[in-house]
Amino acid sequence: MKPGSAMKKRFWKDVVVRTNSDGLFTIYLDSRPVRNPQTKVPLSIPSSKPHLATAIALEWDLLTSAQQALRAHLIPLTSIASRAHDLAMQDASAASSKPASASTAVHQSRTIRDDIIMTLIPYLDTDTLLCWAPSPPREVDPTMTVVPTLRDLQARVAEPIISYLTTSVWPGVQLNPSLDEGSIFPTQQPQETKDIIRGWMAGLNAWELVGLERAVLAGKSLCVGARLLCEWGESFADVRKAHGTGSSLGVHRFGIEEAAQACSLEVMWQTGKWGEVEDTHDVDKEDIRSQFGSAVLVASGTNQL
Repeated sequence: MKPGSAMKKRFWKDVVVRTNSDGLFTIYLDSRPVRNPQTKVPLSIPSSKPHLATAIALEWDLLTSAQQALRAHLIPLTSIASRAHDLAMQDASAASSKPASASTAVHQSRTIRDDIIMTLIPYLDTDTLLCWAPSPPREVDPTMTVVPTLRDLQARVAEPIISYLTTSVWPGVQLNPSLDEGSIFPTQQPQETKDIIRGWMAGLNAWELVGLERAVLAGKSLCVGARLLCEWGESFADVRKAHGTGSSLGVHRFGIEEAAQACSLEVMWQTGKWGEVEDTHDVDKEDIRSQFGSAVLVASGTNQL
């Protein structure tokens, strides 16, 4: 056999999801468990996330060679689940550490948890949802109807999301538009706002924090990522109930499409006027929905209703 030829073949026949002795889901390639690429331990999925476990199994079942498993873009759910798994293990290790080694455990936990928070907080100052276009002279169509400006549309989409966050998630927090009229420099959010949101993120469980990270990086918006997380995260059932949303109540939910549109208003506005660039705008459109979908899968679960 030529060197590397084995990697060009698929060495497994069946992909199945099994429950291990701890009640967690594990994905098997025949008799081999899918392993966390960082720690090399079997990747385990919480028992409340059967949809995520099934989606990861499907991901592997679609691969045609072992070599494809080395490409993160072909196994995105495995990648995000592995990151959450790493963080969950670090959190558990820090929580069980003896007082004498507490400082060491905290230092180690910064590798993922604190780094995620430090990465996401700056998005508040340039948040896509809060960056509104300047107001141009208003146009009037032939029927004498005033045509909404891009800024009008951005404000219309942003206001209910901001209202939800500042009443149900971060009560009393002030979120300001990032761009003043005629300015090209973003306005920083109040330090108190950042401190409150930083504390909120610090309290998220590993799977929800990693889901938030994926959503924020995809949409360049911490506000939209937080709104999506609160609509689907397992820990936010009480928030949804208090706000009158949730699938059990039959109310339309803030989902992938709403999040994608909120983060793409300017692109939609420009392509509506000038048209799309083939293999660019259409690809980006599907990619952001795929990223938001993976965030929903990793954060949601059967305990969310």
